[in-house]
Amino acid sequence: MDIIRVKNYEEPPFDKGEILRYMGCRQASSQTMDLIDLCIAEIKDKLSYKVCFRSMSMEEFLVLGKNKKVPFGSSALCANLDGCISVIIFAATIGIGIDRLINRYSRISPSKALCFQAIGAERIESLCNLFNKELKEKKVKEGGLLLRPRFSPGYGDFPLSVQKEFFRLLECPRKIGLTLNDSLLMSPSKSVTAVIGIYDRICNEKTAARSPRYEVENTGCNACPKADCEFRRK
Repeated sequence: MDIIRVKNYEEPPFDKGEILRYMGCRQASSQTMDLIDLCIAEIKDKLSYKVCFRSMSMEEFLVLGKNKKVPFGSSALCANLDGCISVIIFAATIGIGIDRLINRYSRISPSKALCFQAIGAERIESLCNLFNKELKEKKVKEGGLLLRPRFSPGYGDFPLSVQKEFFRLLECPRKIGLTLNDSLLMSPSKSVTAVIGIYDRICNEKTAARSPRYEVENTGCNACPKADCEFRRK
């Protein structure tokens, strides 16, 4: 098992289209766009972008999952990791600042609170995408290795309780200030844990043919099995 690594990132570009999607807005009025700009200006210097991660062989991950055929009893995760030779487990957070603003504006401005919720969702996804992109480029340089979509506890039949194992292995409180309570809620709330499968394209042609949807890196809504989510990209 690899050592725990920590990375701090510069601010990724804001995607206002994604913020609108998380706000549930199909069409943006000038007032809504002004609100987004106002909230972005208020939050910019209150965010930090941190990721901790470690690599594991597939054998180590299967031992962790207590099942050599279906890790953690999740058939969805099993399909996602089909043919992988190793995995990366990671935790990412944008810090507690946005939680404080959401709590504050929940009492005095529900529209701002909603906007900050949407910005937080867009920010943590942007951070995860940035980490994924960097990891993908590194693995390709190492010898043509490719990534499966990141897969988080709580997706499909992947138990949310696995958060405890991830926090133990990543030492999240010490490494990036991320904690988990007894109800399996993370603090800061705009945080993500996930596993990413690594596979060799050349040695995995049969698996790729069986699972063509994983041939191209695919994250977020396209990787999530919850088709009825109100925030799902169309």
